[in-house]
Amino acid sequence: MWPEIIRLSKEGGLDVIETYVFWNNHEPERGQYYFEGRFDLVKFVKTVQEAGLLVHLRIGPYACAEWNYGGFPMWLHFLPGIQFRTNNAIFKNEMKRFLAKVVNLMKEERLFASQGGPIILAQVENEYGNVESSYGQPGELYVQWAAKTAVSLNTTVPWVMCAQGDAPDPIINTCNGFYCDQFTPNSPSKPKMWTENYSGWFLSFGYPIPYRPVEDLAFSVARFFEYGGTFQNYYMYFGGTNFGRTAGGPLVATSYDYDAPIDEYGFIRQPKWGHLRDLHKAIKLCEEYLISSDPTQPFFGSFQAHVYYKSSNSCAAFLANFDSISDARVTFKGNEYFLPAWSVSILPDCKNVVFNTAKRHPAENAFTRSTSTHEVSLATSDWSWYQEYVGIWGTNSFTKSGLLEQINTTKDTSDFLWYSTRYVNQAVILEKLSNRNKW
Repeated sequence: MWPEIIRLSKEGGLDVIETYVFWNNHEPERGQYYFEGRFDLVKFVKTVQEAGLLVHLRIGPYACAEWNYGGFPMWLHFLPGIQFRTNNAIFKNEMKRFLAKVVNLMKEERLFASQGGPIILAQVENEYGNVESSYGQPGELYVQWAAKTAVSLNTTVPWVMCAQGDAPDPIINTCNGFYCDQFTPNSPSKPKMWTENYSGWFLSFGYPIPYRPVEDLAFSVARFFEYGGTFQNYYMYFGGTNFGRTAGGPLVATSYDYDAPIDEYGFIRQPKWGHLRDLHKAIKLCEEYLISSDPTQPFFGSFQAHVYYKSSNSCAAFLANFDSISDARVTFKGNEYFLPAWSVSILPDCKNVVFNTAKRHPAENAFTRSTSTHEVSLATSDWSWYQEYVGIWGTNSFTKSGLLEQINTTKDTSDFLWYSTRYVNQAVILEKLSNRNKW
């Protein structure tokens, strides 16, 4: 499915494909690496390159909570004395070894941008800033070590740490969230980057199916570039499926559809895909202006105009109404413009509106299934399923008083740890204590 999904991403106006690298799948046993089939990382990067797109490689190696065990291999859990994601020598040695393995693999295939490849960015760790305070000083030392280790691998492309306000130079700290227009990196020498703009949310058992209107998603993207953003990534643009037992927790479903522009099965989702495609076209019409200057910012109460000049008489503008309820009319450079509530209008020539985030084209509302000339015979497709018997007493059953720690007991060979108990009823003879008149 990779070529087709990448093709649809390119047609949707994307320039870069961002992907995790899952340690538990690439090193299922310590020192035994697996980069084949679905986990052929080199082939994936080359497939992106063949489509004419670039790559942001999020090596981590911590991935995210929605992936089983955060992406850590289970053997790591059983190394004596190990502590994850902190200033622990055992963990750091293993993490450095895996980072080096992936970086060297990419170098050998000449896949970094300086080698003529598509990889323009790499990431170490993931959203550690959200939990760093729990680790105290060892957590701060770990961040310093992770940054230094990443730089020492000499990828020749920038490294980023997302949601990491204390990312040390030259590591670029980036924003994750639903809105990042007000985000500022921790150094003026670092570009303003957004590594996760949530197109929806992950599905959890027992909860409603998440949904984010495309008008709001487009508004967030336009505002980000209006405020000087340089790099924005949809999380997810395609999420797919958590096959087998790859889903993490708590309660994360097998579907990782994420209300993304390309749905779980690889089809475009309208109106989201089409509306974002038109947004991308409009932003790219402003590209020369965006890289030529910082914006001037005239204010109009609840409305804003950010103007980018390439010369004194040549500019591009973003007009924003950030009132979530009321529409408005605003005068800009002698012309009147209608701005729907919670919307941004893009004017690549400071005069004509080519796109407004709240206005969808009628064609975007059509239900569309994309087609491909690539034919696959079902007779040659490999189908598989995961079968796990539950609640069965077997040879590996044992007796234990009290509850057990799940991972230490199952070693992640199963999601189930089944408890059985037996109750024995005994006859109770109640004798009347006549002298106390009670039972």
